[in-house]
Amino acid sequence: MDMETVWLSTGFGLVALLYAAVGQAGASGYIALMSLQGFPPSMIRITALTLNLLVAGIGTALFFRRGLVSWKAVYPFMILGLPLSVIGGMVELPEEVYNPVVGVVLIVSAFQMAKASLGRGMVSSSTVKPPLPAAIAVGAVIGFISGTTGTGGGVFLAPVILAFGWATARQTAATTAVYNLLASAAALAGASTSYEGVALPSSWWIAAVVAGGGLGAFVGSRFLSERILRGILALLLLVSGIKLVW
Repeated sequence: MDMETVWLSTGFGLVALLYAAVGQAGASGYIALMSLQGFPPSMIRITALTLNLLVAGIGTALFFRRGLVSWKAVYPFMILGLPLSVIGGMVELPEEVYNPVVGVVLIVSAFQMAKASLGRGMVSSSTVKPPLPAAIAVGAVIGFISGTTGTGGGVFLAPVILAFGWATARQTAATTAVYNLLASAAALAGASTSYEGVALPSSWWIAAVVAGGGLGAFVGSRFLSERILRGILALLLLVSGIKLVW
């Protein structure tokens, strides 16, 4: 195992732990790390979606066992979110387009994380049911973005849900975990038609995110405050996004 594999395995595991601790799956973090290493867009998208799928699966299983998954809360976002994730995954962006687009996505994600770390955009336990047309539209837009860039979409969906008071923080984490799982699977299916022959992620990377994601989902958030975790993630995303844009 060479040093790049060691470094990336460690980084992926840490990203999975941090993201899972705040109810996310880590795609934007994996993209950030691979972008810093200069990986081509095809490898970045396939790897990020695959690793995101694994961590989202762990989070979904955890929330399901605790009885927190509500399919009534999830399905409106998936009506157009799933097919547009597939379509987005089929879109093959050239490197000169992919890099700035993903760079902007990472920077936006960084500001969303920073906003959450400052305690803004959170809602109380009093929530309202999202209007069906609005939920469908939000899921569609985020689904296409997640497919074209290789992000799971949950990092964008969570702040929208919280900002409009459609769910509590815990309910939002459960909803976004399921959205990440399904949207990542759909985007990966679409991307596989465009990137035939792209190597699958290293088994070391897979083992690292499974271990990190499992640890983060169960105990990660109990030892560090959510503000600190989100602040660390925001900094990583911002640096990587700026690097890609410039």
